[in-house]
Amino acid sequence: MLVRIDPASPLPLFEQVAAAVRRALAQGDLALGEQLPPARELAASLDINIHTVLRAYALLRDEGLIDLRRRRGAVVIAGARERARLTELVGDLITEAKRLGLDADELTRTIKERYP
Repeated sequence: MLVRIDPASPLPLFEQVAAAVRRALAQGDLALGEQLPPARELAASLDINIHTVLRAYALLRDEGLIDLRRRRGAVVIAGARERARLTELVGDLITEAKRLGLDADELTRTIKERYP
């Protein structure tokens, strides 16, 4: 799994790490049960603080994409690929809504109207 970060990006580093993992999941580069790199290793390879990686992993756990366990690390869970793909699509939708000048309430209203 390739993780790249851009220190000049306005996106916080932990969100960049989480986005890279989401992308890998959505593209099928990570499989069910596959272990993510240990936080310490990933932090060292990216030259960032371990807590930044841990925060990214916690975010991914909260999104239902990975499971965090002591001594076992971060592991991809069932349905992660589909959830990651949906998260990417929602991000694209939000970007497009902003481009069109819609606020969050208008976007939510539009979704509720279309959702059966």
